[in-house]
Amino acid sequence: MRYSSQTISAAASGFASNCAGDKALYKLVRTSRLYEQIVQQIEESIVKGALKPGDQLPAERELAQRFGVSRTAVREAVKALREKGLVEAYSGRGTFITDGTTQAVRQSLDLMVKIGQHDGLPHLAEVRAILEPEIAALAAVRIQEPELVTMREAVAVMDKAGQDPDAYIEADLDFHLALAEGACNPLILSLLDSIVGLLREQRLRIFTVPGGPERGQIHHKKILDAVEHHDADQARHAMRDHLLQVREDSEAPAGKRSPGRPTTH
Repeated sequence: MRYSSQTISAAASGFASNCAGDKALYKLVRTSRLYEQIVQQIEESIVKGALKPGDQLPAERELAQRFGVSRTAVREAVKALREKGLVEAYSGRGTFITDGTTQAVRQSLDLMVKIGQHDGLPHLAEVRAILEPEIAALAAVRIQEPELVTMREAVAVMDKAGQDPDAYIEADLDFHLALAEGACNPLILSLLDSIVGLLREQRLRIFTVPGGPERGQIHHKKILDAVEHHDADQARHAMRDHLLQVREDSEAPAGKRSPGRPTTH
């Protein structure tokens, strides 16, 4: 995180500045539901880039003075911003702007799946089928050696994981995230990162299916080989085959799962 006296001063200068010639970032709040008005103004500052990830908000007392509201209203606003994933408060250090886009999307997707659990994983499978074959194809063309190294290391970890679901699943996630990084598109990486929690749950289900991890490794190695050879068509095809296997295994009935293994995350 980046924060400094310069950052703090720059952020504070936007709060209802009275200096001649300054264009204030914020206006004094004079309506009911004050904290919502504060949230709206801070959100707008984040969207416009006036506040960036790592910037520190002024102290609670100073914010109250700048906005012309009580400290209670400021406290409620910060709480709402935290719930949206836009800020994080650290005891003794202050409140900082986060890279809230991915976190906010992740929270929304997780909630959607929890509300509609029956359809959640099939919907996830459809989203992956749309995104990941083209991610693999782009990565085959654009990937650099650091991401390839990560993919190779992830495959090696999965080979050695045996019956350790945590080691296998984390390496599996690393493999797919490295592929997304290899596509060299930050929006793609953000989209995939936003569903990591859902992917972890899906993989945990697959780990309980006899032969599921082994089948997954066959496909991982085919994807890696295609990407290493910069073969976009083969990478796309290999990923489609992998996702078909993932979908079939994740939909396997409970009776076909290994005994003693959890079925939810």
